[in-house]
Amino acid sequence: MPVIDVVRGDITAEDVDAIVTAANESLMGGGGVDGAIHRAAGPRLARAGAALAPCEPGEAVATPAFDLDPPVRHVIHAVGPIWEGGGHGEVDTLSSCYRRSLEVADEIGARTVAFPAIATGVYGFPADRAAQIAVSTIRATPTSVAHVRLVAFDAATHDLLVAALHG
Repeated sequence: MPVIDVVRGDITAEDVDAIVTAANESLMGGGGVDGAIHRAAGPRLARAGAALAPCEPGEAVATPAFDLDPPVRHVIHAVGPIWEGGGHGEVDTLSSCYRRSLEVADEIGARTVAFPAIATGVYGFPADRAAQIAVSTIRATPTSVAHVRLVAFDAATHDLLVAALHG
């Protein structure tokens, strides 16, 4: 099981092999964390994503990191579920995002990975439940990744992730 820690900050500035983006099915960029990662990585990221699209919710694929600063070598695009009240498989889909991202990280040889809070922005997944799912799925997924950093954009998400990690 990887070491897991939680930080508040800018995921594009993390010192890791791969960063995960909360992507949409087109993999061409969007708002929130996905938009920030696409802006930092440059326009080649959208072109690389488009070549792999569509990506179904719960799945993940990797591209090069392009203009992101080393050591970041890869962006893992994970498509989260749109929250529809919880009765449409959203929990399983979100769990799959974290599991598949770790599997993809293993495939590309990433030993350190940074995750955002997937699906908690415009997709509307309740942040407290999402934090629990993130931590429990990462802990339960066999992986060669040695270190996972959960990166929160704001204080509320940071506190929820810390509580999930230590709860």
